[in-house]
Order: sequence, then C-alpha cells, then structure tokens
Amino acid sequence: MLHETEKLHFECTQCGRCCCGGGEYHVFLNAQEAERIRAELALSKDWFRRRYLQRLDSGELTVRLHASGRCGFLDAQGRCRVYAARPTQCRTYPFWPEVLRSKATWRAEAARCEGIDRGAVVPLAQVRAALLAQRAYEAGMG
Repeated sequence: MLHETEKLHFECTQCGRCCCGGGEYHVFLNAQEAERIRAELALSKDWFRRRYLQRLDSGELTVRLHASGRCGFLDAQGRCRVYAARPTQCRTYPFWPEVLRSKATWRAEAARCEGIDRGAVVPLAQVRAALLAQRAYEAGMG
C-alpha cells in the first residue's frame, strides 16, 4: 500500500467536501458512535434518531443526509458540528484501504479533498492506526 512506500501529507481543513456525496455515499456509524454524537448535541434519543439517523435496507445505521447529499451534521458553512465526536469513518479518512491502494487512488481522492498533500507528513504509525481502526470497524459491522 502507498503509505508503506511514500510519505503522506495530510491536514484536514474541515472544508466539508468529504462529507458530501449522494447516491451510494453514506456515513456509517454504530450504536455507540450514535450515542456519543447524541450526547455531544445534547438531544433526546427520540429526536436525535428521527432527525439524524436512518437504517439502510441492509440494516446498517447511517447518518441521514440532506436532499443535496450533504451530511446531516454539517452546518451552513459546511463545517462539522460534531467534529470532536465524529464516527470512525470520518476519523480515519483519508487513510482508508481503497484510498491508499496506489498513487493513482491517492491522487484521485486529492481531487475531492484539499487536505491531501497539505501540511506535515503524517507519521506512519498514525496511518497504520487509522487503517486498523477502519478495518476493525468494518469487521464489526458485518
């Protein structure tokens, strides 16, 4: 994988572009993450569930997106309102296996994320930890 052979630069600018999509784009989370976010927002469980969560036909729990495809936790300026409590999927981005597959996949993601190739070199241990966290999370979802 790319992180084993290249030094990767990344600095999140909180631009919100990685939080917008549509179609097959989803922000997955588990019950513990949902509870952490609910507590961060200080909302009742029922209101939080109705306003921010949905279940896919597969049964997976996701963040409800706006009609535009934007994550429901983005504010009007495109900033994450739950950044400190964000889900694993968000915490580990862009250090996902499919993004780190090659220089080409890293460059393709850079077209979407202005933080890629910006800032200091991310320590290899941090990249590996993000990959492990993402893989463990995905294994627990299945």
